[in-house]
Amino acid sequence: MKKLFAVLLMCSAVAAFAEPAPAKYQKACFACHEQGLAGTPKVHDAAAWQPRLDKGMDALLVSVKSGFNAMPPGGLCTDCTDDDYKMLIEFMSSPAPAN
Repeated sequence: MKKLFAVLLMCSAVAAFAEPAPAKYQKACFACHEQGLAGTPKVHDAAAWQPRLDKGMDALLVSVKSGFNAMPPGGLCTDCTDDDYKMLIEFMSSPAPAN
């Protein structure tokens, strides 16, 4: 547990210097997608996201809302709308912003 906390703390410090992410990403998606925990596609890893995007947004929404592999239904976002999920998917699947 201490190692997980240390990793999350380190990731938070790194993220502080990057382009600001949507608040719901920080609240609900960051914990797994920042480091690719449990096989999740990492944020801004366009190549990892492409096979998922190829299935279409409707299929991705079904996966998010129903849960997929280790991701619980709805991810960790208890108040996300379909539009929120779409925005989060688009943010995470986009290439890393240039610094």
